[in-house]
Amino acid sequence: MKLLKKTDELSKEFALFADKHDKEGSFPFGNFERLKKEGYLKLTIPTEFGGDGASLYDFLLVQEKIAQGDAPTSLSLGWHLGLIMHLRETKKWKMTTFKYVCEEIIKENKLINSAATEPNSGSPARGGKPETIASKVDGKWMINGKKIFTSLAPALDYFIVPATIEETGEIGDFLIPRSANGLSIEETWDTLGMRGTRSDDLLLHSVELPEEALVERKQKKERPSAQGWLLHIPACYIGIAIAARNEAVQFAKTYQPTSLTYPIKEVPEVRRKIAEMDIKLTTARTLMYSTAEKWDKVPDDRDKLAYDLAVTKTIVTNAAVEVVDLAMRVVGGQSLFNTNPLQRYYRDVRAGLHNPPSDDITYKILGDRAFRD
Repeated sequence: MKLLKKTDELSKEFALFADKHDKEGSFPFGNFERLKKEGYLKLTIPTEFGGDGASLYDFLLVQEKIAQGDAPTSLSLGWHLGLIMHLRETKKWKMTTFKYVCEEIIKENKLINSAATEPNSGSPARGGKPETIASKVDGKWMINGKKIFTSLAPALDYFIVPATIEETGEIGDFLIPRSANGLSIEETWDTLGMRGTRSDDLLLHSVELPEEALVERKQKKERPSAQGWLLHIPACYIGIAIAARNEAVQFAKTYQPTSLTYPIKEVPEVRRKIAEMDIKLTTARTLMYSTAEKWDKVPDDRDKLAYDLAVTKTIVTNAAVEVVDLAMRVVGGQSLFNTNPLQRYYRDVRAGLHNPPSDDITYKILGDRAFRD
């Protein structure tokens, strides 16, 4: 597959700079310039608008492969591509607005992401109402508020910002260009893992927008909605786990302590751990790609997949954490050195536990379903 071959080459290229970006906590601008040059930003744009119209299955293959080289690049790209896929499939926006944004991405390599999480309300997945306020002033919108965890903050051209509409109490999504007066980024991202996503704070101080900036009025749903695009999250983390597994295998092939006359790859316990990693990876990837295949092949049944998607995210991200842990057990104390990529994989992979939906939310919705009348 031509796309995967190209992605594999990019992944190996990104791996050369992953440690540098991690240590500096810097955004991988160079990686995104390469992605732009190779046309990746239009991967999920519909074909009728000039994009590639990629399936969810192919989208996940790309995410998984890039994550093997540089996880923050993969996760960041995933938000952009995933949101476009979501808008493509749900048709939530006016077609003219969506088409315009797609054209901007294709012609100008614009990047877009949602900025939804707030300091007090936490993740929107938990139902908190935005404290960011949208007021109508002289026929225009005035936005005031603060968002955190804004991935790609240094590079974004468009921000999708949920805000509470002061007059009605509704929650609306507003499309805000980076050039808007009153919009600024506060560099607060200083984390243990996924440092290169630069998920800084977005500050909105009296940002004035035209009426059409309101792109969606949110509807409250009693049951979880099916959002296949969010599988880009577990795809990224299982990619990290694959990289960790490969690192452990390579180490076992070459490391020979003085107590042995052969490399540790011959030690039964090492082989057992490698086998355990492969079983976990095979199980997780089979579940993830079979779920994606269901999503792609039967569009009319997508609403029935909400639970499958939540289960897939929980199983795959937890399996990824377990695989990285096993890889470090194979390598031993050397895996803790800052020069060893395993310590970065360990820090990056744990971020998946905090991406939506969190494990407790998955368990709750499954438990509620089991006892629903």
